[in-house]
Amino acid sequence: MTENPDTLRAVVAVPLPEELCRLIEELEPRLEVVRDHSLEHPARWPADWPGDPDHVRTAEEQEAFDRMVDSADVLFGIPDVDAAALARTVEANPRLRWVMTTAAGGGSQIKAAGLDRAALDRVVFTTSAGVHGGTLAEFAVFAVMAGAKGLPRLLADQRTRTWPDRWEMRQIDEMTVLVVGLGGIGAACARRFHALGATVWGTTRSGDPVDGVDRLVPLDELTDAVREVDAIVVTLPGTEQTHHLIGADVFAAVKPGVIVTNVGRGTVIDEEALREALDDERVSFAGLDVFEQEPLPDDSPLWGHPRVLVSPHTAALNAKEEERIARRFAENATRLLDGEPLRAVVDTVEFY
Repeated sequence: MTENPDTLRAVVAVPLPEELCRLIEELEPRLEVVRDHSLEHPARWPADWPGDPDHVRTAEEQEAFDRMVDSADVLFGIPDVDAAALARTVEANPRLRWVMTTAAGGGSQIKAAGLDRAALDRVVFTTSAGVHGGTLAEFAVFAVMAGAKGLPRLLADQRTRTWPDRWEMRQIDEMTVLVVGLGGIGAACARRFHALGATVWGTTRSGDPVDGVDRLVPLDELTDAVREVDAIVVTLPGTEQTHHLIGADVFAAVKPGVIVTNVGRGTVIDEEALREALDDERVSFAGLDVFEQEPLPDDSPLWGHPRVLVSPHTAALNAKEEERIARRFAENATRLLDGEPLRAVVDTVEFY
């Protein structure tokens, strides 16, 4: 481990291309970036942080990987994106100061490690929250557009070569869009819907203003707010507090014909309540990138529902994702070395 207080030994614990390891070194020269690509589970696509699940290290390779991880002052990624591996290295390495998760919703991974309060207070955990904001916001706009323009009806008519009488599509600039969660992703959604002319509402805990948001809605007023909106965009992380936040009571209160999209975590929406609301057309369309169980089970009624668009948790994937996360890591490393607050710190009470 490094003995120089002005440097940090940063171990790369997940697959990261060599050019991005070098980028981190260039952006923050005070980091000693330690990596061994021969010990990584091979990535199958960009930002495949766990790597190929069929790849198995030999006993000697696993021992070498654990030794490398346990030598860290800071970690780029949870080792193998495995909560048990995180718990092991936190216990084995009293020098560990900071872990950055590669997931925006990394709080759930930290919680799954079952760390005690002493460990949670000793190690700072941060996430990549905000890095995926643009790509997820585009999917949210796409999903609301698909509902507003009647994509299921258009596709059904095209398949049957039906030329119907003309019918009216909805206009985004005549809609009120409620963004549930105004963090990095939610703020990016708000800006884009505002630019399209929508009236944008957003739920908030802090009450702080957000660019593009016309009305801030306290979370305890959510059920009242949904009576007046045309689309609901969910961006919240999965925590005990957000579990099934969008449930039967919310769907009972919605303005008939509301469009729903989820680019946060699947557990925020009660899928059974959503299905019932779709069946009786309180919800006219749902574009979902995340689900309560992933992969979505074969027997889920959402697969075949005529007014549901299923995206396999892929809306955030982008060729630049790895670079953005590497840059975030280097930026936070600079903050840590300079004694400044880190960005996207995990709340280790509520784990978001």
